[in-house]
Amino acid sequence: MYRKSTTALLFSVCACLSSMQPAYAYSEPEFQAAFQAFRASAGNEERAAKAFQDLLKAEPGQPLLMAYTGAATSKLATTTIFPWKKMSYAEEGLAMIDKALVLADKEQTQMHGNVLQLLEVKFVAASTFLAVPEFMNRQPRGQKLLEDILAHPQLATAELGFRGEVWMRAARLAQQQKRNADAKKLAEEVIRLQAPQSEKAKQFLQGFSA
Repeated sequence: MYRKSTTALLFSVCACLSSMQPAYAYSEPEFQAAFQAFRASAGNEERAAKAFQDLLKAEPGQPLLMAYTGAATSKLATTTIFPWKKMSYAEEGLAMIDKALVLADKEQTQMHGNVLQLLEVKFVAASTFLAVPEFMNRQPRGQKLLEDILAHPQLATAELGFRGEVWMRAARLAQQQKRNADAKKLAEEVIRLQAPQSEKAKQFLQGFSA
């Protein structure tokens, strides 16, 4: 139901909210603990989902927590052999992400560290939509969200690790769609700016010459 090869979100994030932005109660250490479980290898799906669910209970309207909770819930589809349960996890998670996108759009200046919250929510959504099976018809929207992030003016000032993650996800999508020139350009940008994903970008480019 949910592709186990889904790329982990590798960028680090820290809360740095101004007085003009909504004051959220969740602590960054708690968020990071949940995030580390989320990006961990197979076997941590339930721990990640539980951690984000607990955070969301304390902040039920927080878009970023809702997006990650939705993504983590969708990944639970890989933990069961029952088709009906796979579908239930996927649909529940996707519904949460849809709601998170609506909420994030209402807080367009909210930051999470050096990353605009709206961009991070969109990236979580795009990564999840591109990972679920095609019959769920989420790939087109996932691609559109990824394109929105790439075109957003505040991507240029976002944390380099976040930008690198976005570029690499876009590069892999371009490769899948046989847009090799675009794929190479995105990976080369990761290397040029020495993003944390540089080694992965080099390995990615080697695949074109193999």
